[in-house]
Amino acid sequence: MYIKRRDFIKTGALGAILPGSILDINNRLSVDHMSLASSWKFEDQIVIDGLIISRGWDEDSFDALTKSGYTGFNTSLDSTNLKSALSSLEDWRNRIKNKANRLIHATSGKDFITAKKENKVGVMFGFQNATMIEQAIDNLDILYAAGTRWIQLTYNERNLLGDGCTERTNAGLSDFGIEAVARMNELGIIVDLSHCGRETTNDGIKFSKTGASLNHTMCEALYKDHPRAKTDKQIRSMADKGGVMGVICLGYMIGPDPGGKTTLQRYIDHIDHAVKVGGIDHVGVASDFAIQGLQADGATRENWYEPRLTMFKPSYQVRWPPWIPELDSPERHKYISGALEKRGYKAEEIEKILGRNWLRYFNETLKS
Repeated sequence: MYIKRRDFIKTGALGAILPGSILDINNRLSVDHMSLASSWKFEDQIVIDGLIISRGWDEDSFDALTKSGYTGFNTSLDSTNLKSALSSLEDWRNRIKNKANRLIHATSGKDFITAKKENKVGVMFGFQNATMIEQAIDNLDILYAAGTRWIQLTYNERNLLGDGCTERTNAGLSDFGIEAVARMNELGIIVDLSHCGRETTNDGIKFSKTGASLNHTMCEALYKDHPRAKTDKQIRSMADKGGVMGVICLGYMIGPDPGGKTTLQRYIDHIDHAVKVGGIDHVGVASDFAIQGLQADGATRENWYEPRLTMFKPSYQVRWPPWIPELDSPERHKYISGALEKRGYKAEEIEKILGRNWLRYFNETLKS
């Protein structure tokens, strides 16, 4: 049963929910269908972003975070080596300690519920490359103890675990990579495959006992020949094991419309396709840029676009500007929800895409 926003606030339902009652809060945190079309109220919702990264966290960033209405997000830390990773984890723990009135370190799904109840934002720590485990599987235990809860097996290039998406060859997971996945499963660290090559993605889904995530990616069926895109078979296999695909909000990753500009509708096309292939319970949102948006975060042709022309191979098809205007804002979920409603999605389906699917996934994958 769904509780309308006015009744939800009137009865004080959120305050009555027990911290561990995940099903209860999932059933109650809803809004009436009309509010999706006009004035979506994020304070009534679980809103989780698969990936928020930033050039720096200043007061403007925190103000944007408050404005966004987010319940929580995953963030990406320095994966250069174990030392830099642990230093980066410590920096984030200190940031949360210094902003205890605004932030919570999220290591399980329940922490996002706590963040919601306390009007704070949950932050989950992760890495977009597994290079920081170096050559020792035991380093995963150290990283877990320091707060790590998700790791992408590779970035674009090959590492000791497997091949990235722009690697010339297309090998799958190495023996070391399979061992790492097994240990991540045992600890309760999410196996992410967003930047992994095709066979490494296939192996990651296959060898992970828990559902792997495609944390921030897009559909190959809609953007042909882009190395970061995932096939229908991969999306379906991921969903069959309980994973979630976060559709990336970067415009140049979504691909141009026929007119040459990437639009919000093209973004919704990717969500729509992922839902049709993987199911409504296995699709979410992942920005892959700062909470305030790329422009507000200071992205320019000189400091953002031009470095990526040498950082990434031509197959990445980096374009300028890289953003979709409606999504380059702290309130991007407002536009996503409205566009989804116009596509015919029901209120409960939109709620799943905006955050409840991530919450379900965290509850099933992470150790309490």
